[in-house]
Amino acid sequence: MDGRPPATCAIGIMAKAPQPGRSKTRLCPPLTPEQAAALSAAFLRDTARNIAEAARRAPITAYAAYAPRGTEDVLAALLADETALILADGNGPVPDAVRGFGRCLLQAVEGMLGRGHEAAIVLSSDTPTLPTRILVQAASLLLAPGDRAVLGACGDGGYYLLGLKRAHADMFSDIAWSTETVAAATRERACGLGLDLVELEPWSDVDDADALRALLAEAGGYAAPETRAVLAQFGLSAGRIAWDVIPA
Repeated sequence: MDGRPPATCAIGIMAKAPQPGRSKTRLCPPLTPEQAAALSAAFLRDTARNIAEAARRAPITAYAAYAPRGTEDVLAALLADETALILADGNGPVPDAVRGFGRCLLQAVEGMLGRGHEAAIVLSSDTPTLPTRILVQAASLLLAPGDRAVLGACGDGGYYLLGLKRAHADMFSDIAWSTETVAAATRERACGLGLDLVELEPWSDVDDADALRALLAEAGGYAAPETRAVLAQFGLSAGRIAWDVIPA
């Protein structure tokens, strides 16, 4: 034994304080701005608790990589007790080619690695049903010897998870965020860096009405009790989709 502490993998939810009119706006309609904010809060609660469950199975430390500054108390009330806060508002120094949301992601990775973790994962807050085993798998892959990236892609061309062992700024450079090219561009960046890229099972993030429909019909994955409870309050379930305003 060399006396060093065991290696750990940090997982940071990319979190924003839920606010009506600013949270999950692509779900309005069918939801009202207030409902969308409540659903966003439920997603955060479930995702934080999912990470806490994964931490009981693997050496994982939970974070919320949050924005904006000043919303710490609001977010802390939504998160599992074990979840630490780390600012990721995109205002830190980054290369010019890293723009938009990439600045927040890179800041989150740098911040978590800077706290002494062997690896860092940035995780979408919009995947409340992501199976716990996927988080455990991602952490285990990253804690194995050798430099690599771990990617969890979404069907819409984005990704729900990216894990790194070093803060490679190029992984976030010159990417058109919020488009269907994000995952493909990220694969290209990993190839250009000579990184071994391990891809996880695809999963959906809930960012529009179609994805919400799919969530209501979904039977597998993490139970997401907070999300299910909020949707039931809205009168939405797999057997009763009460939103006539949404085009078929």
